[in-house]
Amino acid sequence: MKPAVLRRHSHRDRNGEISHKHGSVHVGTLRKIYGQAFAAGHGPDATLYELLELKGPYTLSEMHLKMLQQDYEDGSLPRKLAKVFGRR
Repeated sequence: MKPAVLRRHSHRDRNGEISHKHGSVHVGTLRKIYGQAFAAGHGPDATLYELLELKGPYTLSEMHLKMLQQDYEDGSLPRKLAKVFGRR
């Protein structure tokens, strides 16, 4: 029998967790998942970490941030990234 896993609900910045686990992913890769409008105005070699660190009008749009957050929280972001990279 597996031990029970308790989820702690902390007040950490969820964007920090995305950045920590998937920060090295390039915008070009994310555009393959979310469409060519993802992070408009940024080059395909920019990393997710760089985008999440930006402040002001250059940050990710709320829509794109919510899509990323939802995929991260439901665990589908790693699967989607693996699909783009050809790993299953």
